[in-house]
Amino acid sequence: MKTCLVVDDSKVIRKVARHILETMDFAVSEAGDGREALDRCIASPPDVILLDWNMPVMSGMDFLRALRDTQLGSRPKVVFCTTENGMAHIRAAIEAGADEYVMKPFDRDTLHSKLLIVGAA
Repeated sequence: MKTCLVVDDSKVIRKVARHILETMDFAVSEAGDGREALDRCIASPPDVILLDWNMPVMSGMDFLRALRDTQLGSRPKVVFCTTENGMAHIRAAIEAGADEYVMKPFDRDTLHSKLLIVGAA
């Protein structure tokens, strides 16, 4: 079973994402900010990370940079999941190490297509 870490400061978004991912047979864990997510990745890297942009403690961009500098056995696929929709934001996320980008709000079909693109579905 593939694993996904949902990183978002919104409990509602984490709950919705968990529900969708579990219907796709993912084992899901959650983190409320980038620092907690980085600790979880170091302890046990997931196959995929669904990552919010704006969070307290450590933002999604800071998390991506820190993840890139961390020596993990295998690098998880990262799908940015945010309301930031400008081309500059998308470009910055990809340059920082994101594999794909999905806009909030999202549905099962949209998330599934993004996971297919990164080879995780």
